[in-house]
Amino acid sequence: MAGHSHWANIAHKKSVIDAKRGKVWSKLSKAIIVAARDGGGDPGMNLRLRYAINDAKAISMPKDNIERAIKKGTGELEGGSLDSVLYEGYGPGGVAVLCEILTDNRNRTAPEVRKIFEVAGGKLGATGCVAWMFDRKGLLVIERDQTDEESLLELAIEAGAEDVKIFDDSYEVISDPDAFGAVCEAIDTADIATQSREITRIPQDTVDLDVETARSVLKMMEALDDHDDVQNVSANFNIPDEAMAQLEE
Repeated sequence: MAGHSHWANIAHKKSVIDAKRGKVWSKLSKAIIVAARDGGGDPGMNLRLRYAINDAKAISMPKDNIERAIKKGTGELEGGSLDSVLYEGYGPGGVAVLCEILTDNRNRTAPEVRKIFEVAGGKLGATGCVAWMFDRKGLLVIERDQTDEESLLELAIEAGAEDVKIFDDSYEVISDPDAFGAVCEAIDTADIATQSREITRIPQDTVDLDVETARSVLKMMEALDDHDDVQNVSANFNIPDEAMAQLEE
């Protein structure tokens, strides 16, 4: 099981069942604000905004919250001033980690993220230290019971996807960011439900982890994911099946 795939699923399930729903709403509000700021407040014309709104609705964010976030992004309300920052570093076992940040105060966020790295035994690095190890891609995760492999492969490739990866309980549809919208539209038209969909960073190669290192890395990833300003976390680890079985015991 690929580390990236596993973490994507963990993060998705966690966001759905997280008791601290307000924290998840805060993150999604920021995503809506930036999408509206960069592409306008009409979800019919702004695909990124449409998907951010869909994510918010999926965890029952109130309509008023969504509309307020859109207005902040378009400048109709104050509070839309957010910086997009990419923090890079290394976690336990030399795992490369990328954190996509949306913050209204870099001076607050940077030391907080640095501390999470250091507590885990990792280190926040300089700009560019690990970003070159990742490719920016569109990623859709689909549960296996939603469709069969042959139909999904034909549909996705025809819509512009680059690859469809198959795991025990899910498919991953990978595309160039420019083709992501078309691939999503094709999947939606075919009435195939997605577990998650996002523009993310996928590692070119992965590092296999033993059980103890995997525990440390996952703990660090969870701490980063819990931070209010961290929108997305990518890492280049892989947890072999034997180690995964021990973690799940």
